[in-house]
Amino acid sequence: MDIFAVSFFVVYLGVMLAVAIYAYRRSKRTSEDYFVASRSIGPVVLFLSMAATNFSAFTFFGFAGAAYKFGLAYYGIMAFGTGLMAISFFLLGRGIWRLGKKHGHITPPELIGHRFNSDSLRMIFLAVMVVFTLPYIATQAIGGGIALTQLTDGEVSYELGAVLVTVVVVAYVTIGGMRADAYTDVLQGVMMLVTLLAAVGIVSAGLGGFTEANTRLAEEFPELVSRPGGHDFFTPEIWLSYMLLWLFCDPMFPQLFVRFYSARDERSIKLSMVMYAPITALIFLCPVLIGAWGNLEFPGLTGAQPDQILPMMVGEFAPGWILGIMLAGAFAALMSTADSQLLVLSSMLTRDVYKRWVKRDASQTHEFVVGKILVVALALMSLAIALSSVETLFETLTKTTFTGLAVLFPTTVAALYWSRANKWGCMASIVAGEAVYVGLYFKVLPASLTCGFLPVVPVMVVAFAALVAVSLLTSPRRPAGA
Repeated sequence: MDIFAVSFFVVYLGVMLAVAIYAYRRSKRTSEDYFVASRSIGPVVLFLSMAATNFSAFTFFGFAGAAYKFGLAYYGIMAFGTGLMAISFFLLGRGIWRLGKKHGHITPPELIGHRFNSDSLRMIFLAVMVVFTLPYIATQAIGGGIALTQLTDGEVSYELGAVLVTVVVVAYVTIGGMRADAYTDVLQGVMMLVTLLAAVGIVSAGLGGFTEANTRLAEEFPELVSRPGGHDFFTPEIWLSYMLLWLFCDPMFPQLFVRFYSARDERSIKLSMVMYAPITALIFLCPVLIGAWGNLEFPGLTGAQPDQILPMMVGEFAPGWILGIMLAGAFAALMSTADSQLLVLSSMLTRDVYKRWVKRDASQTHEFVVGKILVVALALMSLAIALSSVETLFETLTKTTFTGLAVLFPTTVAALYWSRANKWGCMASIVAGEAVYVGLYFKVLPASLTCGFLPVVPVMVVAFAALVAVSLLTSPRRPAGA
């Protein structure tokens, strides 16, 4: 175990807590400030916060692990998907910001429930977000366990690592709320970019240079530099599926949805999205390259082992203290996601459940306290999932979170832009879409229903069709944006 590496990690955690304390001193101790930073986030901080929040343990470990198995073709779906994500973020973000500003919305279900004047729809929307976001939070604890095990040469177990990361995240979220979340995201976003670029440089140099590494990969593993990729995984149908998955799913992550509320103005959203596609495409490239190159040094990894390929490759070619800095970048990625997700789920349970059904006259100060308690409870639930998980990060998320959240996309678009949509159509969309997804997941419905696509394609076809059909067959409600 490298003492410098461990010391660097400890200092990093201390800085995160210091930032949280600074944010707390600037806070107003109200629910609006705690959950959406009083809607004061400018374009640069907004971009860094969205990027850092969107890049998680999945970026450092899951991306690299997937590239190890499927090859460089994995970058294509991420790079093109990123561009589509920026477009959907912009189109939805402006409308979400406007309605949030106008009506004082803090949570995603608040906007949906108010637009369609339906508590039932509000609760359905909330339930889907909570159920499918908890596994994603769990993957951050999984990533933390992997990173700490690598950092300490196995002296800290995976389980203890997952617990320690969860404790630190809970600490600075409960102290500083969204303001601390955004401030730490700035530091974490910069750290992620720098460490990933450095990791590519170190690993490529160890392999004889960038050109040599790719030449060897093409010679020894030609399938990993082809469009179908390893195991001929990326068929045209699968490729298109991932494009649609990122487009539909990512704006529905509650931590990204809420970022639109926290923006200072529409201009902040526009500028942050202009920066989003090119910079994040660069970030995506790094773990994919390292993951594919990992086959040159560590061939034949199976099960969950590929998720560890990035720290394994850096550790192979760099001294321990450099590995420590790299892993600090990984911690930055996972912590910047976990903190946001815990905070947003807490705000939803506080505003949409507790205040709505338990204590309607709760003051903002009271909500502030309840929100902190719920952060702890949600963290414990996600930790329990992490400690029981045996699948890779890639498998965990593609099988659960992504498609489950994508089902909410038609309802959100309709709430912002389609005047004929109503609560019945939206409820039918969510219920029908999730029913198809669950049926495919548990193999109640035949796999042939997907026609070679990922489940997200038939699920979204059903969700959109149900929304349109039921909305047109029932009485229309007030115009979008009212």
